[in-house]
Amino acid sequence: MSETSASSLTSHADAAFQICITPSCRSTFSVDEVHVACPKCGNLLDIDYDWNRLPVPSSLRDFEARWATRNNPLDFSGVWRFRDLLRFAPDKSIVTIGEGQTMLRGSSPVAKFVGLNAGNLLMQHEGLNPSGSFKDNGMTAATTHARLIGARSVACASTGNTSASLAIYGSATGLFDVIVFVGSGKIAFGKLSQALDYGALTLQIQGDFDDALKQVREVCRREGIYLCNSVNPFRLEGQKTIMLRVLEGLNWEVPDWIVVPGGNLGNSSAFGKAFLELKELGLIDRIPRLAVINAAGANTLYQLFEEQGIRWNSGETDDVLIDGFFAKMDEEDRHASTLASAIEINRPVSLRKCLRALDICDGVVRQVSDQEILDAKAQIGAGGFGCEPASAASVAGAKLLREEGVIAASDRVVCILTGHQLKDPNATVGYHSSSPGDMDKKLAERGISAVQFANLPVPVENDLDQILETIRRRTS
Repeated sequence: MSETSASSLTSHADAAFQICITPSCRSTFSVDEVHVACPKCGNLLDIDYDWNRLPVPSSLRDFEARWATRNNPLDFSGVWRFRDLLRFAPDKSIVTIGEGQTMLRGSSPVAKFVGLNAGNLLMQHEGLNPSGSFKDNGMTAATTHARLIGARSVACASTGNTSASLAIYGSATGLFDVIVFVGSGKIAFGKLSQALDYGALTLQIQGDFDDALKQVREVCRREGIYLCNSVNPFRLEGQKTIMLRVLEGLNWEVPDWIVVPGGNLGNSSAFGKAFLELKELGLIDRIPRLAVINAAGANTLYQLFEEQGIRWNSGETDDVLIDGFFAKMDEEDRHASTLASAIEINRPVSLRKCLRALDICDGVVRQVSDQEILDAKAQIGAGGFGCEPASAASVAGAKLLREEGVIAASDRVVCILTGHQLKDPNATVGYHSSSPGDMDKKLAERGISAVQFANLPVPVENDLDQILETIRRRTS
């Protein structure tokens, strides 16, 4: 990519627009407007582009030229160095704090655990973002749009990672006042501490994530506050770039499978959109398959997709069945319940976009138990990665799909690790600890045993000879 073509892109933001995902509506709106749903039909919006008015790279390898200009903050960012493919804002409006410095790396022990051939299991570690989770990929795009339209106050509902991400963008840039809504008792302290430390106004309401999202949407509507949850279509534009970095890590080759945890379904939705765009632009020759993995205690997508057969159906989803499912959920007062708190969501707001992504990527959905999640998490850690419980759902799901024969041993599989290990250290210590404690009780209540892969701490007297004897016995 030449310097001339790269710099000229700053004048092409007017080629972007918002568009309703419903085929029978397809209403369009300027990127200067703020919407979290289509004003005409109420469905979700996409960010789309008139690609004929934008200089498009001839090859994904063209992006490698920006590796040499990393002193430019936009080229340093693992999101904005791909800004040619999310050109909704001029360069001068972009908000970045160095997000996207993440890596794709293989692990032979984890590949063996999953049942794949050596070298065929790779993990994309999005926990290496500034706030410790994948959310920064989307938050840099959402806050960029907020800045573009002149917003001063921003808000979100969160199980923890979104609040941490929005809070750090507010504090690091000084551009916004941040308000975050979290559910009572539904957030890991590692995440709550970030929102508090970064100075966000943190409202802990009585209820779960679904309740918090309902309230924050109404507050934002009444007070004119900019909403940064994934109903905001600009959030998902940023999250597309996770797949671009995966391709970058694979020398621009397309893997066979992408496996991702499913909570609010923003990632899976963004990934499907990314691959569809890349294929239509001729930048990839095929689309990988997608597997979305629910926790069994928060398995709305699994129930709708695998058990009730809901499909995208060219955008004509069975809304009567979907609405009936949620009405029954309300009637029975059912709430999500899993130790994988980041995906403890019963009403995924990006459900319809995810159905589209599953259609684009010939996808499947599976559910895994908390036991399977924590066992996978222990194996991920032993293989050189640290992640929060929700991340491990991807590896647990890949293992299940391998056992079912859906994934072949020879397939190249990329599992997305969405959050850092220190987001929820209590879960890790509880799994590996031999002494009773609050987390051990929570594990026991869910029927979780810390036996199979536990790395128990070894008690030893404060005596050098005994310490040496213990070390020799354990390492011989």
